[in-house]
Amino acid sequence: MKHRIIFSALMSLLLSSLMSCWVTWINLGWSPTFFSHWMDAFILAWPAAAVIAFIFGPSVQSLATHISRRI
Repeated sequence: MKHRIIFSALMSLLLSSLMSCWVTWINLGWSPTFFSHWMDAFILAWPAAAVIAFIFGPSVQSLATHISRRI
């Protein structure tokens, strides 16, 4: 369980930071307010991503294992 919590936290940190940066850049470009908008988006995205990763992670891992065995 400890490993699952740590993995979910780290994976969601990485994905939410990169995705929120990307979407903020797509919407605003490099503007003087880019960093503050990015941080606002990230602060909202990370908790949601962590919960989603924790809840759905085992199912997605099982699905990936199933798919990889068939290819």
